[in-house]
Amino acid sequence: MSHKITVSATINADAKKVWNYYTHPEHITQWNFADPSWQCPSASNDMKVGGKYAARMEAKDGSFGFDFEAVYDEIKEGENFKYTMPDGRQVQVDFKENAGQTHVDVAFDPENQNPEEMQKGGWQAILDNFKKYTELN
Repeated sequence: MSHKITVSATINADAKKVWNYYTHPEHITQWNFADPSWQCPSASNDMKVGGKYAARMEAKDGSFGFDFEAVYDEIKEGENFKYTMPDGRQVQVDFKENAGQTHVDVAFDPENQNPEEMQKGGWQAILDNFKKYTELN
């Protein structure tokens, strides 16, 4: 891929909490959807190089759903990780704490089925949902 799309959020929580809420399945199922009409009924995360991440995302009315999967390429505990999706696209997630807040950047290779603005909007909505969940819990 020639370029990445990046979405960002600053969460009012320390990096340890943000990392844990982003990577532990019991939290992932609470925030990993872009819209309140969607849900993430299941998630698993084998957080090691070569380990697999999997999350089921589906409309609450059952009209549509899909499995999001990836394999970890690099992990720097508490700082960042990289993974590759089955179609070869890569994602990097960075966590930077400053004065009790944590800035999260998610940079991903775009797919070619949907417009990039739509992809960016969807990934940003999920990250915004993560921010809201983490700050309220």
